[in-house]
Amino acid sequence: MSRQPVVALIGPTAVGKTALSITIAERLNAEIISVDSRQVYRYMDIGTDKISPSLRHEIPHHMIDIADPDEKFTVSDFAERSSQAASRILARGKLPLFVGGTPFYYNALFHASLNAELPSDDDVRGKYEALANSQGAELLHMRLAEVDPSTAEKLHKNDVQRVTRALEIWDLTGKAPSQVYSEGAKRDYGFDVLYIGLSRSREELFDRIEIRLEQEFSQGFVEEVGWLLEHGYDERHIPLKGLGYRELIDCHRGKITLDAALEGAISRTKAFCRRQQTWFKKFEPAIWFEMSEGSHEEEIITASLNHINGDTQE
Repeated sequence: MSRQPVVALIGPTAVGKTALSITIAERLNAEIISVDSRQVYRYMDIGTDKISPSLRHEIPHHMIDIADPDEKFTVSDFAERSSQAASRILARGKLPLFVGGTPFYYNALFHASLNAELPSDDDVRGKYEALANSQGAELLHMRLAEVDPSTAEKLHKNDVQRVTRALEIWDLTGKAPSQVYSEGAKRDYGFDVLYIGLSRSREELFDRIEIRLEQEFSQGFVEEVGWLLEHGYDERHIPLKGLGYRELIDCHRGKITLDAALEGAISRTKAFCRRQQTWFKKFEPAIWFEMSEGSHEEEIITASLNHINGDTQE
């Protein structure tokens, strides 16, 4: 298979991917494909830090606002739909520029790491979600560790969504998810990706996270969550368990104060940032740039063009 070279801009939350992506897209004649597991959902704008509609008019963006918060949207859905978007962009003579911080989406699309045909059953999944709600996420993770230690080791105990999915596969196949994935046919979308990684010191990232969340809380995030609750979207739905949303739902329900919600959102976002830094270190081929030392715009453009044109990277 002839593989199509593409570029992906990766890095932890608050590192500066979005702002730089607009400039890079303009220089590379690219359209942006969002690789963010929460920006796919409609009505969740402030808390997911979506790019403004005006900038989306300047540079077309894909994989944003394509599902409702109560709609099932899987990793396989992302891989299939984003690959289709990339093919359409290429057919128009432009470059797909993948931008975002969701590592398992990248794995699904570029590393053939999952089988899109794995079985699914709403009742089985609901059973495990109910168990997590009634007895806690840690118990659910312990259950997975009993049947598949390898998969459990890779998943955080609070990652209820993917722990539930792993147990769902166990129930439906009678096999450990790690075994199912290793035996299953892999989907290959035919892309040759170069990762352009952006980094900052952890102290600087944490400062930027605090500033961004304080701005979001003061500029409509609280009201956004109130609107979602009024329209029937709540903690039953996976997107509303996300960073900041879960805390503000508790705040709206009178369980915690607004200050406690902000502190909780900051704490969880910092923990997520640390995990992202660990995950992205494993991505290759990648060229990393320290954003504290400047935008590195010209170096990033050169590396991207070399990859697109098939030149060997040093």
